[in-house]
Amino acid sequence: AIAGQGVVYEVVQMAKHKAYSTGGTLHVVVNNQVGFTTNYVDGRSSTYCTDVGKVTLCPIFHVNGDDAEAVCLAMEIALDYRQQFGTDVFIDLLGYRRHGHNEGDEPKFTQPVLYKAIAKHPDPREIYRKKL
Repeated sequence: AIAGQGVVYEVVQMAKHKAYSTGGTLHVVVNNQVGFTTNYVDGRSSTYCTDVGKVTLCPIFHVNGDDAEAVCLAMEIALDYRQQFGTDVFIDLLGYRRHGHNEGDEPKFTQPVLYKAIAKHPDPREIYRKKL
């Protein structure tokens, strides 16, 4: 939904405005890859939901939400970049919804292959516990 939220595009447009500036905004998108069980190729024209950031050529980091250390590193790099260059930075935090779009949704009807894989996939806490 980030690309459809007017406030996101408005803030991106202010990033390099001479009269007033945000000094750079860190946009963190918690991307569960499910929009009302719509496949991403049917929900937008661009490849990534964060492609709205390409308007100002700001950096966009795509990071696996299952990798806690990669998430921390992406955040550190993004904040350092924003502080040094004063521009927007996007982080596309890729994850998934284990139980569909909401409590009443049964995603196996519209995304059976994806949710069969998710059911077998360990949660991020378990993945990190095993890594430690």
